[in-house]
Amino acid sequence: GSTYSSKVFRVTFLTLAASLTVPLLGVTVLLDCPIDPQPLSLKEPPLLTGVLEPNIELRKAERLWENQLVGPESIVNIGDVLFTGTADGKIIKIEDGEIQTIARIGRGPCGTREDEPTCGRPLGIRVGPNNTLFVADAYYGLYEVNPGTGETKMLVSTKTLIEGQKLSFVNDLTVTRDGRKIYFTDSSSKWQRRDYLFLIMEGTDDGRLLEYDRVTKEVKVLMMGLRFPNGVQLSPAEDFVLVQETTMARIRRYYVSGLMKGGADMFVENMPGLPDNIRLSSSGGYWVAMSAVRPNPGFSLLDFLSEKPWIKRMIFKLLSQETVMKFVPKYSLVVELSETGSYRRSFHDPNGVTVAYVSEAHEHNGYLYLGSFRSPFICRLNLQHV
Repeated sequence: GSTYSSKVFRVTFLTLAASLTVPLLGVTVLLDCPIDPQPLSLKEPPLLTGVLEPNIELRKAERLWENQLVGPESIVNIGDVLFTGTADGKIIKIEDGEIQTIARIGRGPCGTREDEPTCGRPLGIRVGPNNTLFVADAYYGLYEVNPGTGETKMLVSTKTLIEGQKLSFVNDLTVTRDGRKIYFTDSSSKWQRRDYLFLIMEGTDDGRLLEYDRVTKEVKVLMMGLRFPNGVQLSPAEDFVLVQETTMARIRRYYVSGLMKGGADMFVENMPGLPDNIRLSSSGGYWVAMSAVRPNPGFSLLDFLSEKPWIKRMIFKLLSQETVMKFVPKYSLVVELSETGSYRRSFHDPNGVTVAYVSEAHEHNGYLYLGSFRSPFICRLNLQHV
């Protein structure tokens, strides 16, 4: 009797499954897909062992100014005064614990995906030689901001075509000590910041590393064909610029002076996560914040999908970017690299309990200030305690 009922169950189940699958497949075939994904070949992620061994060091961080600011992506300091750009288009100053808006490049309203291009989204922020701020706004371009008066001056507008290609997603910047040259990334000429997930999932390779000369006012393209170039950092000797190539989980190096000038090579390949911003560490190396992790051992969704464009198409035909983001594990990871690109140490928060969606690690005065492109706070980690 039991085999008969299990047979009936199986037949019923299969019939039901088929009756649901066929219309679903029909619908998915007819639906438009916003992306045209290409198969990407990533190496198997590095094992999380040795200095990459998972820990809970990031949980020792304290959350500051919780719910008083949103998405503080990048952080700089002038003395003990902190500056950051937020998801509602503001450039803010934090002095003696008090938050003050000093400037905004775009205009309101802010808050929804539709508002972002007019609201503006300040991402990378740096301090120039005269304590002036340089800001990369994803939608508007490169700006100089006077932190005292809040006066903003446009340096490079996204309306200007650079070598025939538009700037759609200005992301991060790094400035020479004399303030003359600014190296910056444009993550894509196709996708905007609000569609960063499309950019990652499609594997678009139209990102560029550019150089702006503040004396000649010229913009030059240094590297092209990059897949989501993101954070940038000049070396301490200013002989090369490091560029995080987020989609490929690697860091490229472009030589800006010396014998190798104009040449490029790989600095770090096959990283344990998707690198976002990169900043100098006091030891002469670099802090790299990972916007997502590639667990090994474990299941890496990104790696699983990388060579299966058809699954990506199905997903984005049916789900919004916000919904897909909910499936991305909230694993926070910051690594410190040596000056040659080897891993020195790593700080983890495996479920993003304290620190979630870390975008940058900025070292100041024995602390690591952790920026986030989504969280409503800044985290601060005492480096003496890790």
